[in-house]
Amino acid sequence: MSNVYDKARELAQDLRDSDEFQNLKNLHEEVEQDEVAKRMLDNFRSLQLDLQQKQMQGEQPTEEEITQAQKQFEMVQQHEVISKLMEVEQQMSTTIQDLNKIITEPLEDLYGNPEDQMGEQE
Repeated sequence: MSNVYDKARELAQDLRDSDEFQNLKNLHEEVEQDEVAKRMLDNFRSLQLDLQQKQMQGEQPTEEEITQAQKQFEMVQQHEVISKLMEVEQQMSTTIQDLNKIITEPLEDLYGNPEDQMGEQE
């Protein structure tokens, strides 16, 4: 079983060494070094987290909160480095999802895909 963990660590290192990750790291560092950009991004993420927590608790965000979130999003999208960082973060997220899909294939082969089973129940 340790071989599986060794492969996972190797995959993690390959991910760290990838151009995509290095680009993400550089953009992240650039935002961190820019006080205004960092504050803008922190405020946006904090607001985003608050809204997600509300939704998880079954609460609907108010119109004011939605409007504020949209304004914050538009603001961060206008900042060139933050916008690029968010784009690269999304690409990395897609890569991680793809990897997760590949890794869980043996379980899907054994138990079936939960999404397929949901469709059968409807």
